[in-house]
Amino acid sequence: MKITDLEPGDPRLEGDLLPVLSELRPHLTPELFREVYEAGHSQGLRFSAAYADDGRCVGAAGWRIVVNTSSLRKLYVDDLVTAEADRSTGVGHALIAHLEGHARAAGCHELNLDSGTHRTGAHRFYLRERFDIVAFHFTRPLTAPGQAS
Repeated sequence: MKITDLEPGDPRLEGDLLPVLSELRPHLTPELFREVYEAGHSQGLRFSAAYADDGRCVGAAGWRIVVNTSSLRKLYVDDLVTAEADRSTGVGHALIAHLEGHARAAGCHELNLDSGTHRTGAHRFYLRERFDIVAFHFTRPLTAPGQAS
């Protein structure tokens, strides 16, 4: 398996990574994905793609380094998904290891993420990967999905 970090404009973002990412984020169109990455890149958003030995993209991670008062410096995982057909084959573990490498290199104190309450399979995976449940995440919607703010 090979994991590659992809910069904005890389054709592999839409051709390889987006189909896998869409399993987690089905609302993303190619246009919306480009828009989000172009705006988010200046805020630290990055994407990494995991490739199987046969060249297929089998996993995707969206992440950023965040500096704040609670963690000081952390790597926050926005998105982590393994293609459905390739789950339980080590892809997620490899992506976590890759992200941990970035976190350690950047001097981060922790690697963290949020996971929807309905994603119990993902929760089992995160607990196996030695993540702890340390907080509740609260949201107050301000607009309807897809509506401009």
